[in-house]
Amino acid sequence: MQRTIINPWTWSLKFGFNQAEILEGVTRELVCAGQTAVDADGNPQHPNDMRGQITLAFENLETVLAAAGMSPANLKRLTIYATDMDAALQNLDVLGAKLGRFGASPPMTMLGVSRLALPPLMVEIEATAVA
Repeated sequence: MQRTIINPWTWSLKFGFNQAEILEGVTRELVCAGQTAVDADGNPQHPNDMRGQITLAFENLETVLAAAGMSPANLKRLTIYATDMDAALQNLDVLGAKLGRFGASPPMTMLGVSRLALPPLMVEIEATAVA
């Protein structure tokens, strides 16, 4: 897969994402359900801890990617839903560090929502990956 980064402005780079990417040579696409801070039995973890929830949600996303033979390097798009935008933005460095290990900075959208499926959950990461 060949990636061509499109950044007509550079402000998004300090947040760890590109404005767009051209992806060529893609043969497989994985559409992931939103990943949250739940354990293997679906029980919410890290109540009232945005940093812990972002960390676990991304780890769960990594697990899904690995099960499909992919890694965060294959991410083509992320959408992040957060019930507390200020807390999410204050802890977004966790996501940046995890993506950085793979040299990944996919286009991303972050949305504030009033709640997620289970009340203790504060963040959900939805992803699409390609190989």
